[in-house]
Amino acid sequence: MSFRRQSASLLLVVSAILFCLLDYTSAVKIRGGADPAIMKIGTTYYSAESADGIYVRAASSLEGLGAANVQRQKVWDNTIGDVWAPEITTDLGRTFIHFSAGKDAAHRMYVISADSPLGTYSAHQKLALPNDQWAIDGTFFVFQGEGWFVWSGWDSVSNNQEQNLYICRMDSPSRPVGERFIISQPRESWEQADRPLINEGAEAIIDPNGQLHIVYSANGSWDNNYCLADLRLRKGGNPRNVWDWYKSNGCLFGSHQNRMMSGWDATLYIDGPGHHTFALVDGDINKSPGGTSTIPFVFHGVQKGTQYSWENRAWFTGSFVWWSKTKYSRKNVPGDNVNEGYSFKFFE
Repeated sequence: MSFRRQSASLLLVVSAILFCLLDYTSAVKIRGGADPAIMKIGTTYYSAESADGIYVRAASSLEGLGAANVQRQKVWDNTIGDVWAPEITTDLGRTFIHFSAGKDAAHRMYVISADSPLGTYSAHQKLALPNDQWAIDGTFFVFQGEGWFVWSGWDSVSNNQEQNLYICRMDSPSRPVGERFIISQPRESWEQADRPLINEGAEAIIDPNGQLHIVYSANGSWDNNYCLADLRLRKGGNPRNVWDWYKSNGCLFGSHQNRMMSGWDATLYIDGPGHHTFALVDGDINKSPGGTSTIPFVFHGVQKGTQYSWENRAWFTGSFVWWSKTKYSRKNVPGDNVNEGYSFKFFE
């Protein structure tokens, strides 16, 4: 074997070892609970969580959000029903928390706001989402100067066996405008492990090529088939047009190898990873991190060896790298059926 081939082989081995070490050492349990929502303002991380209302935590590190002495403030008293998955962000310097609340089929999206993350929040306001159907896991973001809202919902009250991802325009974080448009349905074999069929937990981020991604959770959160997948908007695409979105060909972060996208490996230590947060600066996707280094993020899951249940879920730190020249393909649909661009390699 030539020196060049030996060097190349050694490089591959070293790279594999480094990835394994990263996989083993980077995951840290922050706290018990589900549906992490975190942003960073200056040097402080802020998280939102639901209990008997909505609480905001503040800490100087991601891990610090789970410390016993963490600053934790109740910002909203629950007067509606079950409260799920609050999402914290900012817009024009003001903090907004979007959340789902209600009982059973009455779940709808609401918003509260304040001058600062730990400030005095407004009374809750129901978002007047188009079609006014069951809605959860909403996220607001600004892309190319326009406000958008993505959420998980039902097509109608009678069609509650499939949770889809919808998008609509926003005049502001509290004012939807226009129609809703479907951008993802759980129709692929790898996202049909549980009933009802689920697409939820959407989070927006912009890749180094300026393309919009919606990373979401597929399958049921009550089982360890839960995983992260990706929707990538084609360059110059219209977020309202479902055919401008390309879906990863499998889970990108999950604990079942048979559901993973080809070339992606299942987790070693965490069961059912999903419902993540990118913990962006100011919660702003226009400040999405680029570069070639690893980038921290937070997700929930259950440590392997522990019974998978909602009660055993916890927040964990992880990391990812932008993975270039990744092809997503689809069959028998209008337009181009193969799209190449950035994807994600997630690590525990």
